[in-house]
Amino acid sequence: MGRSVGVAFVKPFTRAKESVARVVAGHNPLPQSLSSQVLFSVVRSLQIDGVPAPLKVAASLTAVEAVLLLIYAVVEVFNFSPGKAAVTFTTAAFFALYGCALLICAWGLVGGRSWARSPVILAQLIQLGLAWSFRGGDTTVVAVALALVSLVVIVGVLHPASIKHLDDTPDPEA
Repeated sequence: MGRSVGVAFVKPFTRAKESVARVVAGHNPLPQSLSSQVLFSVVRSLQIDGVPAPLKVAASLTAVEAVLLLIYAVVEVFNFSPGKAAVTFTTAAFFALYGCALLICAWGLVGGRSWARSPVILAQLIQLGLAWSFRGGDTTVVAVALALVSLVVIVGVLHPASIKHLDDTPDPEA
């Protein structure tokens, strides 16, 4: 019985791996779905030659963080109350600017711009502090998720291949 449970547990992961391989190879499984088209275009955009995989992952996660910050800014505007208008709009503006800046930095990482590395690392360190404040109680899952994403981005940006890709110094042999 233990063997059949193990096979049943591994089988969905094998199918998922095959599905991801088909998408990466250029096959869109749901061409009529708008969300599938968006996801497919994001996967295809990650196939940039010359960008190391750790940097692609770091830039992708940074872009996801940026989009979530932009969504939060929009949600904040829709939670408008007349007594808190100034707080609502300044909070929304802050998170919108923060999200836009992170999105530009994610684009800069993929483009090989070294200036994007420092703001991304700073944002991840802030996020680690935020994760620390969420530890304990019902928000432990949030804390773990924030910390894991931050650590993956930091490791991806500081990976030796990423540092080499983001190096601005001219090659002495060229």
